[in-house]
Amino acid sequence: MHNDALDGLTDYPFDRLRALLNGVDAPADIDPVIMSLGEPQHASPPILAETVAAHAGDWGRYPPVAGTPDLLAAIDEWLTRRYSLSGGTIQQDHNIVAVSGTREALYMAGDICIPKDKGGAQPVVLIPNPFYQVYVGAAVMSRAEPVYLSATPETGFLPDLGALDIETLKRTALAYICSPANPQGTIASLDYLKTALELARKYDFVLAVDECYAEIYDAAPPPGALEAAGQLGGALDHLLVFHSLSKRSSAPGLRSGFVAGDADLIAKLKTLRNYGGATMPVPLLAASAALWRDEAHVRTNRDLYRQKFDIADKLLSGQFGYYRPEGGFYLWLDVGDGEAAAKKLWGQAGVKVIPGAYLARLDRDGFNPGIPYIRVALVQEPGTIGDALSRIRDTLA
Repeated sequence: MHNDALDGLTDYPFDRLRALLNGVDAPADIDPVIMSLGEPQHASPPILAETVAAHAGDWGRYPPVAGTPDLLAAIDEWLTRRYSLSGGTIQQDHNIVAVSGTREALYMAGDICIPKDKGGAQPVVLIPNPFYQVYVGAAVMSRAEPVYLSATPETGFLPDLGALDIETLKRTALAYICSPANPQGTIASLDYLKTALELARKYDFVLAVDECYAEIYDAAPPPGALEAAGQLGGALDHLLVFHSLSKRSSAPGLRSGFVAGDADLIAKLKTLRNYGGATMPVPLLAASAALWRDEAHVRTNRDLYRQKFDIADKLLSGQFGYYRPEGGFYLWLDVGDGEAAAKKLWGQAGVKVIPGAYLARLDRDGFNPGIPYIRVALVQEPGTIGDALSRIRDTLA
């Protein structure tokens, strides 16, 4: 006996990668490099451990489900400063909730936003294609129809919102956007975000904007959906944004993030988390507040990624459709056949990457936009990245 909605979750990308590489061994005479997983490997800032140690006496306290007042204040201050929000746009008691990493919150968005039906029909969840897998989990487990919006070079590697038909929009309950995009590194413009929010309000769906890579960028800071809301008058209805310390602060093991936006939806998320959410211990809440208040370590982190983009420029320019990503830390390389390339790279070069097809699905036209690509995560130190990218170039040339 089980919830049969789970049967729709059958092809998690890393399970598929293990199956693809089963029986394929990396060469014994070279050190393997794992570039398939987007796990930041820069040193975590010292302030994290220092703050946890300073709050060692708080391990015996149950943490508040929404976060401590100090953390919520730190997030409010950061959002207001980062996105040039007018004072009062964010009210920390009503518009923010701290979460144990954004994966759980992005999933729970489905629980709070997807009704059993919309206008008498099955609800739709709009998903960028390729995508972060949790978006699909949220749709499938709420028995909504995932509609995959292929983000290709022709669409600027972002979903083409203007191509949506009215009937689909009327059925839409939730729409995910990721900016900077995982895996393509594309940044949604302020006009794009404003258009998306206006569509959400016109057709009464929730716009969920995953901004977890927002602080890893090459040139200009990416605009945010809260900034778009501010330019549309300041109201936050129909909007949720998601931020994390995993990438910004190179602290994936901290499992710390937040959701901000529509006060009614934030209240519902708090209620749901009271029943089924995991709260961060008080010392980790304190450490999170310290990290949101410190920008020096973020600049250092960003500069390290830029060094690796510089290496990629030198080694891959003019090959595999290479372009320097605007944000995030992935390369999205057109190698013709992502699966074949992934097997070859592991077996001949000891470099593990993930086929792009595993991060995407067939859209309504029967097209999987990830098939020609591999995703390469630039998470190791620059010397390792240079060696690994040289292996990729030489093996696939």
